[in-house]
Parts: sequence; structure tokens; C-alpha cells
Amino acid sequence: MELVAVDYQAPDAAEQFVRSLHNTGFAVIKNHPISQELVETIYQQWGRFFLTDQKSNFRFDPKTQDGFFPADVSETAKGNDKKDLKEYFHFYPWGQCPDSLRVELASYYAQAGALASELLTWVQRFGPKELTNGYSEPLPSMVYGSDKTLLRVLHYPVLQGDEPKGAMRAAAHEDINLLTILPAANAKGLQLKDGQDWVEVAADFGHLVVNVGDMLQEASNGYFPSTTHRVVNPDSSDNSARISLPLFLHPRPEVVLSERYTAEGYLTERLKELGVL
Repeated sequence: MELVAVDYQAPDAAEQFVRSLHNTGFAVIKNHPISQELVETIYQQWGRFFLTDQKSNFRFDPKTQDGFFPADVSETAKGNDKKDLKEYFHFYPWGQCPDSLRVELASYYAQAGALASELLTWVQRFGPKELTNGYSEPLPSMVYGSDKTLLRVLHYPVLQGDEPKGAMRAAAHEDINLLTILPAANAKGLQLKDGQDWVEVAADFGHLVVNVGDMLQEASNGYFPSTTHRVVNPDSSDNSARISLPLFLHPRPEVVLSERYTAEGYLTERLKELGVL
């Protein structure tokens, strides 16, 4: 499996992007409108924040799921018995956030959210007509007015050597949402599953990685696959901290994904499986 970066400025960018999502569940985008300078600033700011005790002042609210999630309550991937080696902060514009970090994060949330919504219109426009006509409502309208789109600031600490055997920075999993927008992280490690093999997602710093979530897979009856992926531990020669900044595009809770699920019902089921609800 090879992911060729789609040039956002190309005349056929939308078709290339949707084709890649259908074939692999992933796409890489270059020359996109999100500010790389802003991304780098956030990586630096939050890299420092996660090394302070201040983070504990923003412990997550179990009801609203916003705020800081320490390593001891980190997600346990479905089918796994060990927690991921990470800590993270959930940001929503309406949620808690350190005042000194809010402006940049809110700006990125707006930029990434706008691009994610645009990419969803591409999926609607260039998917098979028999598929798009079968959605309960057009994909772009599913996210209109939604306050559930989540920006997660992820911190994978330097490994200390005493981690539980078999524990991984992020064990094999699929995302829950419609689309995930992810700037290339400040360190390697992201891999996707291709049959029985694991393939590194090669993306230059400044590129965006986009992948299909389970909700889009459900709504499209599998036409757009939610591909399993993971973040592997670094080897001893490259044991550095890793910051990642995924934005998870979510529909309104009442949106009907399929005969089996609404968006709210699906999200609740998955959060319980992950052990964070």
C-alpha cells in the first residue's frame, strides 16, 4: 500500500482524495491551507505544558470529556488489555483550557475544522451516487451545528524502560468519528494495517494525514473503510517525546448513521469500550 500525497491545489485534488480514502481508508494532503507555523507553535507550547504539574488542574470532566487525561486513565484499545503509553488533552471551544494556550488552539481548531468540513463535501460529491443518495442526510449537513468535533493534543512521553511488557504508545485501533485530520507529528511512529502487514505512514512535516473513522464506515456501509492503525514505540536510538494533534470531525448526536446507530449511540458504545466512560 502506497499513499501518494494529494496536492490540495491540484484541479483533481478532490477526486484523488476520495479515491485514496476508498482504497486505503487514508489520504495524505500537501499544500493545504492550515498554518504550519501555528502547528509548530502548538507543538512547542504543549510539549512544555505536559511537563508541568499545571496539567492536573484541568483534569477531564467525565460527563463532557473535556480537559486533561493522565496516563493512568489513558485509553485501552478495543481488544487490548494494556493502556496506551500516552496522556492527552481534549479541547472544545466551549470547554476548559489554560488561558495562555487557548488562542492558538482555538485558531487551529477553526482552521482544521473548516478544512475537515470541506473534505467531507469532497467525499459527498465524489462518492458513488447510489451511496450518497442512501445517506440519512448529506454528509456535510451531518456536521452542521455540531459541537462534538474534538481536538486532541496527544503527548507520548519519553520511554523510561519500565513500561508494561507489550504496551504501546497507541495500540491498534480505529477512530470513532467521520474523518480525522492529523498534521504530521514531530516524530515517527504512525503505521496502518495493510492485510497482515503494518506500513509506516510516510508524511513529510507540513503534510496532513486524513483517515476515515468508524462513523463514516458505518454510514457508507463499508465503502470508505476505517483502517486499523497504531503508533509504535521508538527504538532506543530515537527515544524522544512525541506530540500529535488530531482533530476528530463528529456529527450532531441525533444524526442517523445507519439502521443500527445514531451518532450519539455509536459514540457512547465506543467510549465505554475504551474505558473512558
